[in-house]
Amino acid sequence: MSSLFDEFVPRPLAETLRPQSLSEVIGQDHILGPDGPIGRMVKSKKASSFILWGPPGVGKTTIARLVAKEIGLDFVQLSAVLSGVADLRKVVDAAKQLRSGAGRQTVVFVDELHRFNRTTQDALLPHVEDGTIVLIGATTENPSFSLVAALLSRAKVYTLKRFEKPDLAVLAERAEAHADRKLPLDADARDALLTMADGDGRYLIGLCEELLALPSGTVLDVAGLAETVQKRAPIYDKGQEEHYNLLSCFHKSLRGSDVQAALYWAARMVVGGESPATIFRRLACAASEDVGMADPQAMPQVIAAWTAFERVGWPEGRLFMAQAITYVATAPKSNASYMGFNQAIAMAQQTGSLAPPKHILNAPTKLMKELGYHEGYRYDHDYPDAFSGQEFMPDELAGANRPEFYAPNERGFERDIKKRLEFWARNKANRSQSDE
Repeated sequence: MSSLFDEFVPRPLAETLRPQSLSEVIGQDHILGPDGPIGRMVKSKKASSFILWGPPGVGKTTIARLVAKEIGLDFVQLSAVLSGVADLRKVVDAAKQLRSGAGRQTVVFVDELHRFNRTTQDALLPHVEDGTIVLIGATTENPSFSLVAALLSRAKVYTLKRFEKPDLAVLAERAEAHADRKLPLDADARDALLTMADGDGRYLIGLCEELLALPSGTVLDVAGLAETVQKRAPIYDKGQEEHYNLLSCFHKSLRGSDVQAALYWAARMVVGGESPATIFRRLACAASEDVGMADPQAMPQVIAAWTAFERVGWPEGRLFMAQAITYVATAPKSNASYMGFNQAIAMAQQTGSLAPPKHILNAPTKLMKELGYHEGYRYDHDYPDAFSGQEFMPDELAGANRPEFYAPNERGFERDIKKRLEFWARNKANRSQSDE
């Protein structure tokens, strides 16, 4: 029940400036425009369930409210953080009564839908399916990972975009128009304010509200802005999708030999509070998987930098991390070792327990010697170039059937390795001919 004093209680500026129609919503024309899926839905006056996936402060709640308003449906909002099956049951019962009594549907908006556990998500399914409710969910997490498949099959997912600077500039202008005064910032500070918002419209309006409360005549430069408002940490959840997204960006930049991008994505993770060990683990993987034998020093460089970092720590430790990143990113690349081992594993799984050639088996007992173990083994150091040319593969994989798992590239140190393999192959062929 509303209080008589509600109209005298100040409302946050973000709530006051909330759009009153979908045409006022900015930055999401790809779904709200005349050709967008939600735009077409509203025009047809036929609502269907959908999920809004996007970062904080880009209008998910606003869009849900306005869709219900413009189609003419009742609107009920739940928070998945604070609600459970019992709350959901009450809402569904009320929606059933409204549908049977007045023939109207209810939009149930569930904020942070990914916070509902599997049981609660499953409880939504029959009511969405039979049309008792139109579900609009909002989530900041990838629905593919956070929502049950059955729910995803009944509700389309629409991705909301992070606000760009022009979008944020519009919000800042709306805040100024409401206050009937300009933000107390010079041009550079105004640009810094938009950057500081990091794509979050609600956060920007909160900053504007704080700045508009400053005494008349105040004009802040960038340094003054930084002192007046507190910059929040970048959005980065080490246990969720963003963690894996940035790691993927980092590794692919290393693999693609883009040292500038590799440094940037590593810095993004560091600023977001990622553990340095996580970054070094990915560097070690890239040093082997992507650099490999094209530069065998990549792995020692990473391990040495990692060890030095653990001994010294921040802030000097950034020196070692930077060196490791730049080394791996700029090193010649080859995945020949990795691919060769994958092929060897596949061959081992396919061929089973093939017997090794007896001449490379030790014969520590009399019986083993009588069975021919070690017989005919050639000690490589007794031959020129320390190479006997003998066969080490099982008989079934020797000769014409011999596989070539490792195929070095013409890049970096692998050029030398390729020459060695060609040299040994010629020597082996020559030794085989002389033995015949």
